[in-house]
Amino acid sequence: MKKQLLLSLLIFFILSNANAYTTVPDIITDSMVLQQNIRVPVWGNALPGESVTVAFNHQLKTTKAGNDGKWMVYLDPMHADGIMQTMVITGINTIRLKGILIGEVWLCSGQSNMQLTLSLTNKGDSVIASANYPMVRLFNISRDIAFHHHHGAIGVWQNCTPSSVKEFSAAAYYFAVALQQKLNVPVGIINCSFGGSEAEAWIPQSYLHSSDLQPCIDRGKMWIAERAKVQQEYASTIHEWKIYAEKERATGRIPKDAPHQPEALREYRPAASIYKNMIRPLIPFAIRGNIWYQGENNEDRAEQYGILLPTLIRAWREKWKEADFPFGIVQLPNFRDAKSEPADEAWSHLRDAQRWTSDTVSNTGLIVTIDIGEAHNIHYKDKLDLGKRMCRWALADVYHLHTLPGGPVFEKAEASGRNMIVTFKLNGSGLTTTDGKAPQEFALAGADHHWHWAKAKIINKKQMVVWSAEVRKPVAVRYAFNNDPKDPNLTNDSKIPASPFRSDNWPGPTHGKR
Repeated sequence: MKKQLLLSLLIFFILSNANAYTTVPDIITDSMVLQQNIRVPVWGNALPGESVTVAFNHQLKTTKAGNDGKWMVYLDPMHADGIMQTMVITGINTIRLKGILIGEVWLCSGQSNMQLTLSLTNKGDSVIASANYPMVRLFNISRDIAFHHHHGAIGVWQNCTPSSVKEFSAAAYYFAVALQQKLNVPVGIINCSFGGSEAEAWIPQSYLHSSDLQPCIDRGKMWIAERAKVQQEYASTIHEWKIYAEKERATGRIPKDAPHQPEALREYRPAASIYKNMIRPLIPFAIRGNIWYQGENNEDRAEQYGILLPTLIRAWREKWKEADFPFGIVQLPNFRDAKSEPADEAWSHLRDAQRWTSDTVSNTGLIVTIDIGEAHNIHYKDKLDLGKRMCRWALADVYHLHTLPGGPVFEKAEASGRNMIVTFKLNGSGLTTTDGKAPQEFALAGADHHWHWAKAKIINKKQMVVWSAEVRKPVAVRYAFNNDPKDPNLTNDSKIPASPFRSDNWPGPTHGKR
């Protein structure tokens, strides 16, 4: 009994002292970049009532931990100077964080095309070998640790070197390097991506309680309730597949792929799951903005995505307590086989939900990829051009440099007899085409909603006329609205194609799906 009592007291003493330490969250480490020109929060945990002091860049901020042990201070706005500094946080213990820079901090988030690493992209190995950029810092969130498959920190800030970029997002890397070289200030990039994820997994549940979004919560609850049973069934299926695969290999045949993991076992699918494990731990780390590349896994609910994406943006801005931090939206690329006739497919409607969001939600922008995808590879390998376009949008819309953020943007369409007059904005010196030919990929429809290919002609700097012999009274126009349009050649000085668009709001193939 005495031994048990002594052991209990020893464990209590160890745990009590461990909890007494002043701590900071995983996102605050050596080598981090702090956002310039805004107040910068530094926060953590300590004993209730404990006095905590943060010293950095000639600033000294002191506070006391609340009854819940949480503390936070705000550093005054600072300017980037490229000089590495040390932050000292003092409570019961002292934390020294070294190699810190002040500059621009961006979050890059989304699913597999944001997650795709350099080694899987064009010339990836040679790019990795030369990736030495001391003014670029990387924070790569571990999906395994975030979802508790391993213990440890969800990430650590690292210098940009060949070893640190191997498992980093290719798109985010190219964006960071281009931005740093153009602005000539330190750049910190947080890669928070999860392949196969759906938008609702990135949104706090409290934002999903509406008739249109509640089904996202209900699906997650159903999966969780089914998980134990499905796990047992899946284990049996995999066991049977392994026996089959061994027999096939023994006879020299290649076995069929293993059965896919059921939805109920994918812990990153339920509503709010990724938000809780990968986004919430970052808040309120000061960032300039976010670039979002996701939507592939919401294709079968494209109409609903027009509600989900604005909800996600609003939720993150409110949680960060930043009313409208910049939010770049990467539009889905060309994918699948080209069609010989105008089509009305879910992939195009998902793209349009992204375009509609960029048109209607403040301080957002669209990054077009309609010409750099691959018909039979959803994970296209040209992430260099993607990174450059992400950077171009940021330079134009966020940093207000004298450049176009991308191609021309659809503004309105008006019927004029047998023609449609289409007006664009962000035209630069005027509308043009990438190949010198007439604008391609336009379609018209009348009141019958039947689409026909149309001809188009640029008539002035910002307008074009569209017509079709098969449509006597056009009421709607679409551009590049097929999954993989053959020649989306409308552009401006940027040489980036205009975004696919539609002037109608007619129900699409996912109408009502929630």
